[in-house]
Amino acid sequence: MNIIKIWYDELQTVFHDVGIILFVVILPLAYPLIYAYVYTPEVQREVPVAVVDDSKSSLSRQFLRKVDATPDVQIAAYCTNMTEAYSLLERQDAYAIIHIDGDFADALSKGRQTVVGLYCNMMSMVYYKCAATACSNVSIAMNRQIKVENYLRPKTKREAEIMETPIGYRYTSLYNPQGGYAAFMIPPILMMIIQQSLFLGIGMSMGRSREQNGGFVIPLDSHYKNSVEIVLGKMLFYLMLYILHALYAFIVVTKMFSLPQLGHYWDFILFVIPYIVDCCFLGMVLSYLIHRREDCMLVFVFMSLPLYFMCGLSWPGSAIPDWIRHLSYLFPSTFGLNAYMRISGMGASISDVAFEMKGIAIQTAVYFVMACLIYTGKIRKMLNREV
Repeated sequence: MNIIKIWYDELQTVFHDVGIILFVVILPLAYPLIYAYVYTPEVQREVPVAVVDDSKSSLSRQFLRKVDATPDVQIAAYCTNMTEAYSLLERQDAYAIIHIDGDFADALSKGRQTVVGLYCNMMSMVYYKCAATACSNVSIAMNRQIKVENYLRPKTKREAEIMETPIGYRYTSLYNPQGGYAAFMIPPILMMIIQQSLFLGIGMSMGRSREQNGGFVIPLDSHYKNSVEIVLGKMLFYLMLYILHALYAFIVVTKMFSLPQLGHYWDFILFVIPYIVDCCFLGMVLSYLIHRREDCMLVFVFMSLPLYFMCGLSWPGSAIPDWIRHLSYLFPSTFGLNAYMRISGMGASISDVAFEMKGIAIQTAVYFVMACLIYTGKIRKMLNREV
């Protein structure tokens, strides 16, 4: 019965505090929509580029027509010199410059190699990817065509096709067919939102308790005498609330924005329940550092980006220094983001993410014990004060 009473008290604390409601109710509902909406286009198309064609030959015009025909870029301006093109780049009227040398056609006709210059605005890798992909694909295609026509001289059309592409290939993009950023970024962000909003909510709740109970995180109540019951009661409230948030992210947000959803619902449930419990216990441990409600904004919000980068998704885990990778194992997000990415985007089962589930289980046990020890110390201090 004490667990139920503590659960109810936590519910009362949360839903009578606008600040906590903002973090544990509104934020998990709104943030997934905002992030998914921003990245919904998946890929950037028709990036404006400027062109400086010093060759002014039929071959250079053919190259530029083929580049303009690609879905990645759009020729926004033809400039007379590089100075004019750089001015467009500085004003962001164009995000890349394609420069064709004056001896472009002459060099090719004489059997010499020529170069097409590509100058990109590297403030965004998206623009660079579009411009580089368009120019590379066109140059490869024209290289084959020029080699066949000028050097190999096939006798039939079929022979020309074979000479142009002796080895054909089929390109299949697994798990992210569009090659887009939403399918890559949003699923792990959904799990990061669960962790960080839990930290913020639990931290603000503990800060509020300190303010209302004269510096103590638990009230002077007979129901708050057992640390295990306190930890389980508080965890039960957040678990029930965040299961709903997790299902909302996995079902509603994923379907609304056509994100990958290859995993089975029961595999997701078996993963997300221990993940939420793990986050709850760690949130209670970290909230030991929170003495005022505002402190959690300084502690937990700062952690979001480093934890996302450390999980090994935005940057390959094998390329992360060992000490950073080992440090990341202290946080549920490292295992949770990787497991959810594999379940939702690759159709993995629970057995396929056994390593991540073991990591979450170990963390859950360790942080549960630590949370109980923290509350045991608080109970003793409270009892000494009563005496």
